[in-house]
Amino acid sequence: MSSSENKHRIIFIDLIRAFAVFQMVQGHTVDALLSDSYRNEDNIIYAVWYFMRGMTAPIFMFTAGTVFTYLFRLVKEPFNKNVRVVKGIKRGLLLIFIGYLLRYPTWKLVDFSDVSEYSWNVFFAVDVLHLIGFSLFILLFLFYLSEKLKLNDYILLSLSALVIFIISPLFFNIDWEAFLPQFLAGYFYEGSGSLFPIFPWAGYVVAGGVLGSYLARNPMVFKSIRFSINLAVIGAAFIVASFALEFILEIIGETADINAASTSLILFRLGFVLILNAIVSFISIEANSIPKFIILIGRNTLLIYVVHLLIVYGSAWNPGLYTYFARSFTGWETLLFTVLVLGLMTLMVLLENKFNIKNKQLVT
Repeated sequence: MSSSENKHRIIFIDLIRAFAVFQMVQGHTVDALLSDSYRNEDNIIYAVWYFMRGMTAPIFMFTAGTVFTYLFRLVKEPFNKNVRVVKGIKRGLLLIFIGYLLRYPTWKLVDFSDVSEYSWNVFFAVDVLHLIGFSLFILLFLFYLSEKLKLNDYILLSLSALVIFIISPLFFNIDWEAFLPQFLAGYFYEGSGSLFPIFPWAGYVVAGGVLGSYLARNPMVFKSIRFSINLAVIGAAFIVASFALEFILEIIGETADINAASTSLILFRLGFVLILNAIVSFISIEANSIPKFIILIGRNTLLIYVVHLLIVYGSAWNPGLYTYFARSFTGWETLLFTVLVLGLMTLMVLLENKFNIKNKQLVT
């Protein structure tokens, strides 16, 4: 990050980024190791964990859109001269490449004779890295349109996120594999095994761009209590709209499927993310600095994401914890291993910083 960007460092964004990546790490670890006998939603601890696990991806993606847009709009240059364009393209391609590499179906590199149909399905499935990488291209395209058509960022990004969310239920029910190759179909729906198709998940990244643009155009606004209150009010409005929609559907006798593309669930998740941002921004108003390791964790989200996946789930060339202990641990054993993995991730970024290890491609 350049010195000009450091001058405008937004502490609550650093906190949200660190929270988001650690939420993802602990979520994967617990889900991989905790025995089914402990997965009881009547247990308040598990119920809270399960709820927060459902919120992790929206938080992670919204924050990715906020940070990318914020850094892009800090550069006061036309689109074709903005250094963040090339950086964004490289970043997007890197994320997609790593996404496929993590799911590469064989350790033999070019010999696919022993690769099963299941392994190919896993390889072509779209996960969080593919989604964020593709979403960066969407944001860059929207920034280009914004400049060429002289449109306001807030309006264009908000409308784009809205369109993605609105058409998601339709896309969710189309069998895209019927007329698209599997590797392309996975970007449009979950039917091919994808976890995070563009619809609706890219909407959270684009929605995060609205906040990123606002922060870049209003320096130091995050130091205002009014900013936190406004975020909370907007977030609460989304949540109220979510419950109102469910109530209306119930009155008219419609039964909506509750899935990732459900409009009420999208509204609720977006509202929750905004309220979380409001709470963290309010807490950090008086803070002028935070522990360096939190900043390092936030800046190294990609590195942490990749390494923790290799530890927890492994890959075609190395087994992970899941290979040996899949859903077999007690609650205390799961907690111990989760703390251990989180500790290893923290130690890794601290050592990287201490020894000044260069990994610019993995840092934002």
